[in-house]
Amino acid sequence: MNEPLVQRHWAALAVPRVAPVIGTSTVLILGRIWNANGAEHSTGNAVLMVALAAGAATAGAFAAAGHGGGDGVLAGTAFATSGALALAGVAGYADGWSLPILLWAVATAVAYGIAARYWRGDRRTTLAHHRQSEVRREGHAHVERVEALRAGAQIEVARSGAAYAEQLATALITRAALPGYDPQAITRAGLPELPAVDITKEH
Repeated sequence: MNEPLVQRHWAALAVPRVAPVIGTSTVLILGRIWNANGAEHSTGNAVLMVALAAGAATAGAFAAAGHGGGDGVLAGTAFATSGALALAGVAGYADGWSLPILLWAVATAVAYGIAARYWRGDRRTTLAHHRQSEVRREGHAHVERVEALRAGAQIEVARSGAAYAEQLATALITRAALPGYDPQAITRAGLPELPAVDITKEH
């Protein structure tokens, strides 16, 4: 059984690699747009973003400490949201680019560190699946080779049996044509011994 081969497009392979930097860059850009529209030095906006970031972080902590080991996906999403809100708040509140760029670099590095862990797990899963597929493919190929050898042996046995039957029939016909052949001798004493034929005399 041949398994289908799926060739992924290069864009589908590249998107997960650039997703973290695209995400943090988008938050930074939106924060600076917010800054240009009146968020700079706005205490109310700063308090709002701090509250939202703290709420998201708290939700992530509760999700991570839930029953049965917690929900890793939900906790990761909550912590990522908290970091994005914190970055957006700083980018919107601060004057200048120094602090927002610094936080953007830190957030991007952290995002890639977290993503690398999942990429390694995904790569291990892919390699394990590839190995299992190779083992199954080799097993199928071995079975096919064994069956081919078995079928060849059966064909050879059948061919040998047909050749022997043809030779026996020829020998019986030849014996029946010999002088003094008594067909009742087969019934009385079984199949008599066939006479030896000198092949050199026939040729």
